[in-house]
This record gives sequence, C-alpha cells and structure tokens, in this order.
Amino acid sequence: MQPIMQLSGPSQKPASGGSAKQLVVLLHGLGADGNDLIGLAPVLSQVLPDAAFVSPNAPFPCDMAPFGYQWFSVQDRTPAVMLAGVRMAASILDPFLDEQLEAHGLTPDRMALIGFSQGTMMSLHVGLRRPEPVAGILGYSGRLIAPELLPDEIRSRPPVQLVHGQADEMVPFESMALAAEALREAGVEVETHACPGLGHGIDQDGLMVGARFLRRIFPG
Repeated sequence: MQPIMQLSGPSQKPASGGSAKQLVVLLHGLGADGNDLIGLAPVLSQVLPDAAFVSPNAPFPCDMAPFGYQWFSVQDRTPAVMLAGVRMAASILDPFLDEQLEAHGLTPDRMALIGFSQGTMMSLHVGLRRPEPVAGILGYSGRLIAPELLPDEIRSRPPVQLVHGQADEMVPFESMALAAEALREAGVEVETHACPGLGHGIDQDGLMVGARFLRRIFPG
C-alpha cells in the first residue's frame, strides 16, 4: 500500500473572522475521516475564536472496513508492526504540520494537536518528537505507542491532557494511566480525566475538559 503523501481534509477558519492566531489540528480515529472531528471546531472556537481548525484524512484507506481511513493498520497488533505503522504515518503527518504552520504564518507554539483513539496515538508520537514544542496535545481514548522508546526519542515536552471513558470497549481505560506514567517519567506535564460510564467516544464532560486545556495553553 502506497502512502497518499499530501494530506487533506475539512477545515474551519477563525470564528472571529480575522487571521488565525492559533492552529488546532484534529486527528481522527480508525475507519473515520476528517469530517468526524471537524464538528468539534464550532464548540472549541467558543474559547478560541481566533483559531483555525484543520482535520486531515489519515493517509491510508481503512483495511478493516469498506470506507474511512487509517493512520496505520491494526490487523497485526504485535508491537514491532504497530510501531512501524506509526513511524510511516508520522513521516507523512510531520511535514503536513509544517505546511499548515507556514500557510497560517504561525510558529509551533501556536499549534495544538487533538487526537481521538488512533489519532491520539499519532498526536503523542509526533508531537513529542518534533524539535520545537507545540502548545499542547489533547488526547481522547488513546494510548502511547512504544512507551519504552520515549526517553531516548523525546525532543520536546509540550503539556498533555488525556481523557478516557471508563467503559471504553475499544482501547482499555487502563491505557490512560499507563501513558500518563510514561509521559511523566519522560518529564512531560500531563493531566488525566476519566469519564464515568463512557465508552469509546467523546462526551460533553470530556469536551469541556478539552476546552479548558486549550484555553490554558493559549493564554489570552
């Protein structure tokens, strides 16, 4: 399978009508597309009216469904294969982030990454390995891939907020605590929030936690 090197997907301009002062990149989960998360933009723009939002489609067609996209395959979940898939996707996502920053005339500290499920895995992998820190990483219902490699590979330490449903049937709730432990050991500031009764999704409680996090990392 050959990568689609140029990522694209839906976007939203700043609600204020002016030039973007922040950039929020939304990374969807397995089998979805950019439309899955761009719906968060109208809500989050209430706390970030000067932010532009972009929600790219992952680079590969989903190999477990007749529609949607994936950042990497999960048919083989052995650690080495999963890591190879993440690295391949990272080589496509990283330049996309640089292109978006250049297009909006912003520096990395004005960009936040928001991921859901597989998108959270990508946000954590890429965001912590960029030479200049992004403003922050907000991860819903995900996990940290290859935590044992992080101490040697981490290049920047943006603040991280993790949110996870306690009834998640797809990515175990325990994944949040495991990720947070590895992140803290690597010197990353991380906060966690559990959503009681929530499965594999984002609820109003988690969305408000995310909005507060964004407001904190983008002061003013």
